[in-house]
Amino acid sequence: MSTVDEVKDRIDIVDLVSESGVKLRRSGRNHTGFCPFHSNTKTPAFVVWPETGTWRCFGECNEGGDIFKFVMKKEGWDFKESLRYLAERAGVELQQFTPQQKEQAEANDNLRTLLEEVALFYHQQLKTPAGKKTLDYLREKRGLTDETIESFTLGYSPPGWDNVLKHFTERGHTEPDLMDAGLLSENDQGRRYDRFRDRLMIPIRDARGRMAGFGARTMDPEGLPKYLNSPQSDVFDKGRLLYGLDRARKAIRSSDQAVIVEGYLDVITPHQAGFENIISPMGTALTEDQLRMIKRYTPGNHIVLALDPDAAGQKAILRGLEAARKSLDREGELGFDARGYLRHEARLQADLRVASLPDDLDPDEIVLRNPEEWKEIIAGAKPIVTHVMETLAVGRDLDDPKEKSDIAAQVLPLIADLPNPIERETFRQQLARMLKVDERALIGGQARGKRVRRIPSSKRKVVKDQEVQQSTAGIAAVNPARKIEEYCLGILIRNPNLLYRLDRALQESGLHALSLEDFEYTENQTLFRAVKASLEQDELEAYDHISANLPEALAELKKKLLAETEELSPVEERLLEEALRGVIKLRRLGLNESLNQLRFFQEEAQQKGDLEENSYQELVMQHALMLRTLDEAQRRLSLRRLE
Repeated sequence: MSTVDEVKDRIDIVDLVSESGVKLRRSGRNHTGFCPFHSNTKTPAFVVWPETGTWRCFGECNEGGDIFKFVMKKEGWDFKESLRYLAERAGVELQQFTPQQKEQAEANDNLRTLLEEVALFYHQQLKTPAGKKTLDYLREKRGLTDETIESFTLGYSPPGWDNVLKHFTERGHTEPDLMDAGLLSENDQGRRYDRFRDRLMIPIRDARGRMAGFGARTMDPEGLPKYLNSPQSDVFDKGRLLYGLDRARKAIRSSDQAVIVEGYLDVITPHQAGFENIISPMGTALTEDQLRMIKRYTPGNHIVLALDPDAAGQKAILRGLEAARKSLDREGELGFDARGYLRHEARLQADLRVASLPDDLDPDEIVLRNPEEWKEIIAGAKPIVTHVMETLAVGRDLDDPKEKSDIAAQVLPLIADLPNPIERETFRQQLARMLKVDERALIGGQARGKRVRRIPSSKRKVVKDQEVQQSTAGIAAVNPARKIEEYCLGILIRNPNLLYRLDRALQESGLHALSLEDFEYTENQTLFRAVKASLEQDELEAYDHISANLPEALAELKKKLLAETEELSPVEERLLEEALRGVIKLRRLGLNESLNQLRFFQEEAQQKGDLEENSYQELVMQHALMLRTLDEAQRRLSLRRLE
């Protein structure tokens, strides 16, 4: 999460605006009041949308934005000053990029280049006589085609202690470089040797497709450990990597669903069969950072856990239930268990489900057996609480009161953790039916579980405020307007000169050129200013000028936008169409939202007999006319695409 997003997550826009002296009243999901930036004492025309963290004045100002734009307009500050003020208010520390950090970034790029070379080296070794057994294993036992093996650059690390060490030092790389890349190990005597020997080598890349490290499976039946990963390094952080995400991003976005599996081959084999929305945390606990990464690509935050059906896979879901039950009064670390998943679900506004795998088969085995069966299994994924109930009930005597009490003791704390009261009620009813008990017996307590400590009344408001902020942040993160703004900016940052052609295309359709007013979020306005400024100078290449002059706090956002648009066609005509379609869609969203609000104001003014009703009517007609112009532009664009 970027610094800007973290600040937005922690500040409630309703509180911020109210503290500035604006008296807001709730109106449905929104809040309305009198605009603080111009005089108006008749009809309130200032609207705040808590769900998106934005505001707009439909009166004299006709402006809007987010918390940054509000502070900038109110205080007369620039973006950096507003960010500093709001970050201090939110308790977020602003990081400054030092020369040392820039030097570290260059060093990381060098490590990734080295890892790319090593991946190719291992891939070539797979085709040698020494690698034949591994190649046969992939083809015959795991059912992989040569095309898939090539595509994933699978490889083989030959036996011996210094193959990589000799090969790459002879080509100018140093032992410290190889150590930093996680390719060598060192014994107590200081002797360095190849970390990976006689293993199937699986390159691991980050979400942008850059090399980060390796996963390695032993080819020796007696070899231990069975799987060995690269060690933690500056470029390899297992808690922030998901295997296959670089390939799965597009499919996850288009299907609005990410499927989580355990192993590398559980990702590769389904990809070969066309199931490309599959990724893996590489056998470790699924962290909140990883879930946040997934959330960027799933607008509806639909995530399915398809863990191995063996004892270890089931324990991964159930692990820690008893410990969690005993520590209800403590706020522990998020774990790889049902309770941890539910906390993730609540914090991230995600829909987490569990798919049950049959016949003791792993995901790759199911896909090889019957791809259609895999589709049905994923479609039938159940909520985590339901999965836990059913798993705990297997092999238990549900007529035994003690067995019932034990199951209830483990499930009720999970139900209590759910933030939605309707979900809590539904799962309690489901548990009562399964245990064949009266639901009132479950409502009265936690069976044999430890009683939940009540929050002191003095602290309840603070907790409630935090819950509201978390909920609002989760909804704002998937605001479609913001996604479209970022998509358009990603295209323009990649190709700033495209802005000239985009403006001409808009004007040919009877629309005004792209401007700051098209962007609701202040960080996106700042990025657009940077694009415009890059075209108004001739000292640097436009892209380099953007990078050199962008506020440091937005560097991470820029990287994110570039990563999310890197798969677009490089053909300029296609990019122009994508940008034009994005701008039209963005303006339609804004006009529809404004039109709904104006109609509300018009009805309110009519009920009060306010003379300003006519001015609202005029604005409604203007908005409707602009929508028709956008519809016509969209129609022409669609026809041009069909030609």
